[in-house]
Amino acid sequence: MNPRPLGDHIIVKSISAEETSQAGIIIPDTVSKERSERGEVIAVGPGKMMENGQRNVMEVKIGDKVIFKKYAPDEVKVGDEEYLVIRMEDVMAILED
Repeated sequence: MNPRPLGDHIIVKSISAEETSQAGIIIPDTVSKERSERGEVIAVGPGKMMENGQRNVMEVKIGDKVIFKKYAPDEVKVGDEEYLVIRMEDVMAILED
């Protein structure tokens, strides 16, 4: 069973975001509560319906790696898989190679 988001929602699979300090010390993502989160886009909704009857364009696509606000996502479990559901407006950046 695959989740299909509605409106401007995006389904994301969380990616670990540990950092390494300049001295080589690994800083886990739990150290700072204000950190942003990272994830890979699994599914994208059709976009929010505007007053003129058209939909807003979704700026991400399946497979994109994104940074989003830490407290934005809702956690859901579908079968054995855990996902995060976020709104397009909570995505702050797309990570490019």
